[in-house]
Amino acid sequence: MASLTSATAAGLCSFVDASPSPFHVVETVASELAAHGFTAVAETDAWPSEPGRYLVVRGGSIIAWSTERAPDAAFRIVGGHTDSPNLRVKQNPDLDVAGWQMVALEPYGGAWLNSWLDRDLGISGRLGVRDGGSVRDVLVRVDRPILRVPQLAIHLSEDRKGVHLDPQNNVNAIWGVGRSPHSFIGFLADEVGVDPGDVLGWELMTHDLNPAAVVGLSDDLVSSPRLDNQGTCYAGTEALVVAAAQADDCIPVLALFDHEEVGSMSDRGAFSDLMNTVLERIVLSRGGGREEFLRAMAGSIHASGDMAHATHPNYVSRHEPAHRIEVNGGPVLKVNQNLRYATDAAGAAAFALACERADVPLQRYVHRADLPCGSTIGPITASRTGLSTVDVGAAQLAMHSAREVMGAHDVDMYADALAAFLGA
Repeated sequence: MASLTSATAAGLCSFVDASPSPFHVVETVASELAAHGFTAVAETDAWPSEPGRYLVVRGGSIIAWSTERAPDAAFRIVGGHTDSPNLRVKQNPDLDVAGWQMVALEPYGGAWLNSWLDRDLGISGRLGVRDGGSVRDVLVRVDRPILRVPQLAIHLSEDRKGVHLDPQNNVNAIWGVGRSPHSFIGFLADEVGVDPGDVLGWELMTHDLNPAAVVGLSDDLVSSPRLDNQGTCYAGTEALVVAAAQADDCIPVLALFDHEEVGSMSDRGAFSDLMNTVLERIVLSRGGGREEFLRAMAGSIHASGDMAHATHPNYVSRHEPAHRIEVNGGPVLKVNQNLRYATDAAGAAAFALACERADVPLQRYVHRADLPCGSTIGPITASRTGLSTVDVGAAQLAMHSAREVMGAHDVDMYADALAAFLGA
């Protein structure tokens, strides 16, 4: 069977390279969707009543949908998150230590700290800049190796078997020697062409400067930063483009949220009102009311997309022995009896049917019962919206590392499964 989408490993690499921060993910997704006829609407404006393709942005989150073919139907939703664990810039970033100019950093989410050592790091994010009597957002991205978190020499370590990293003291970055006329924020202000005194706020993070790449003996792997969860962001975007043109019995929706890695409790996280508000306004813009919205929700379903753990060849014993997960083995259905994943029987069956329609294999993941299991936006959105939800993903190694690995062939299989789930 021919692929449903145009998703490729090379396309994923380009997507990740363009998207070093959640704000850049949103920009990349919005640009791709705009090229396929999606129109941006603002939350502060009245939304069009005409059927069509639309998207709305709230900070580092984006929701897009199409009412072009089935304007009054129920929703089929693919969800995901735009953020990834990393090192982020503190509010007073400038440090002068032992003759080194340094930038104060702290971990965001469950960053695997050792993986950030001895890497050439750039900076990205957004600045809040004074604009007369108001403030505007300015995206910033520096793809030069200006920062580095140096490893301690083995000769100085108390334990040569490994180094314990204190997140307060051991992950600050060097960026110069001696005294500098630049403050770090002043440097970034110069980069984007604004007065340093007009920079009033910032959300800034480091990113690995090595580009994403297709690797392996047979070009069957992808080595990349931020696969968790830009693998889903890319696959979901490709899936929505196809579903918007083909879905006849549902409204396909892509919902990508910021702040999943730190609990989703923000104005734009999955715990916010964003999902419910957007879905209700889609119905209201078409002339429906509360009754029509509730009926649409009752017939809707949500796939929470987040990357999954492949069985690690060096640590096989850390995995559930009866549920081996392979890269390039197809999409992964995730189940947890304690509801760290939201999957139930109905959701599992719905995604299994989507994989059948897409002609891709399906793997089933269960975490070891004696290890704590991570979670996703799935349980949050299920409880906040009442939507039937299934947790799915694509297999990868080294989750939460500065650099991760997934199967090159899983990229298109994952996108195809999501497209079929959205009604393609």
